[in-house]
Amino acid sequence: MAATTTGRPAAAGKGGGVQSLERAFSILETIADAGGVISLSQLADRADLPLATIHRLVRSLVDMGYVRQEQSRQYSLGPRLMRLAAESTKRIGVWAKPLLAEAVEELGESVNLAILEADEIVYVAQAQPSNNFMRMFTEVGRRTLPHSTAVGKAILADVPAEEVVALLTRTGMPKRTEFTLTTPEEFLDVLELTRQRGYATDEGEQEIGVRCVAVPVLGAPRPMAMSMSGPTTRMTDETVERGAEVLRATAARLATELDAVSA
Repeated sequence: MAATTTGRPAAAGKGGGVQSLERAFSILETIADAGGVISLSQLADRADLPLATIHRLVRSLVDMGYVRQEQSRQYSLGPRLMRLAAESTKRIGVWAKPLLAEAVEELGESVNLAILEADEIVYVAQAQPSNNFMRMFTEVGRRTLPHSTAVGKAILADVPAEEVVALLTRTGMPKRTEFTLTTPEEFLDVLELTRQRGYATDEGEQEIGVRCVAVPVLGAPRPMAMSMSGPTTRMTDETVERGAEVLRATAARLATELDAVSA
């Protein structure tokens, strides 16, 4: 059994872990599940722990920078988590790269992996075909808004409409091309179509002459989607359907691997 700084054995948690450590991570996950901000009483209720225990653990997390107390007296995830999140995102890209490469081998077009971070889409991995003269390059680390991307639509398709509208209100819907959706109503209609057919598309909404298809990575530890992109001359409806099929299988494999890593 682990020892505390006082020399007394630390309380064991589930599966032999240290109980206070398990509770601290449970608090962080509960704050994240609440949208990043929560009151102490709500936290105690959702974490199913005594208020005194929650207060003690939260105070320690605040002192360490992993939780922040807002002026409203609520608690939010702290800035020190950003470094951990950034490194975690890099690792996801490393783990995904071989799977993306296999999908590229099968499809012959560029394949990307992106996450939703705050209100932005961030591209975390990409694989390129070696035999196409015209390739679609999306720089890893690039940030863009969800409304004009296939990955953004794939991620937001199953998010409640009011939350989607709130996000669009915060970000705005700037017009990237003549095909960009610029109203929440249009966007919600496209999300309904995305749910019906099981994949999202970008019809030249981010960049003229480029068509993309994307599917969500279901079961991933954070909102994530995988896409295939190429010039509209090659991205026929048949190619898009085939791409969605391969991407779904690849996304399922990635979700399984990420689950194994986090288990």
